[in-house]
Amino acid sequence: MLAELQKTTPEESKEQRAALGLWLKSLREERGLSQRDLADKLSLDYYTFISQLENGRGKIPAHRYAEWSVALGQEPKLFVKALLKYYEPSTYQILFEQEQAS
Repeated sequence: MLAELQKTTPEESKEQRAALGLWLKSLREERGLSQRDLADKLSLDYYTFISQLENGRGKIPAHRYAEWSVALGQEPKLFVKALLKYYEPSTYQILFEQEQAS
């Protein structure tokens, strides 16, 4: 069973972060927020952190997940589940993906 888990290569990890960035950007834009607006909502010192995340660099600190979900108009549990899929795909797979029938 564990042998079936996919291992993420550094290249795949980079691609997942880029996809996450696009998703975060789409959520921000759906709310009509600029990067600076979102940074202000989150009391961030630098709006460039938003840009870094949207470009696949950096990571939202875990202790701020709930704040980010609210700022982006997302249900916190679903938001964190989505983040987990991008940040920790093996963990996500273990927790949420159904086992394939043999």
